[in-house]
Amino acid sequence: MLPDLSVLWVIGAILLLAVVLDRWLFKPVLRVIRDRETAVQSAMQMAEDATAKAKAASAEFDAKMGAARADLYKQLDERRKAGDAHRTELMAKTRDEVDKTLADARTQLDAQVAEATTKLERDADQLGREIADKVLGRTM
Repeated sequence: MLPDLSVLWVIGAILLLAVVLDRWLFKPVLRVIRDRETAVQSAMQMAEDATAKAKAASAEFDAKMGAARADLYKQLDERRKAGDAHRTELMAKTRDEVDKTLADARTQLDAQVAEATTKLERDADQLGREIADKVLGRTM
């Protein structure tokens, strides 16, 4: 039994078609698919690298912002302390001035009291003599 010649032609045509399709269709399509897979993997790697760089930049930014905030809080604290010291100094100076003014006022008041007491004693003695003279009928 010999195969019919047309079967051989069909087998040959199928083999020829398989070679042609493989060479001009399947290999270029597979090459394009591989190139796209490579491009996708490359893009994914670049995206991962960019993400890592962004995270690093964000961490650096956060660190710098933290340092800047700490510096700002330190400066604010120093200025607050300086303000408190200045206020304390002003309060002490004012207190000293008030104490001095009070001491001067007390001294003046004591002097006025002493002067008034002396004057009142003199006036009382003189008034007492005048009353005694009038009561006793003496003339001056």
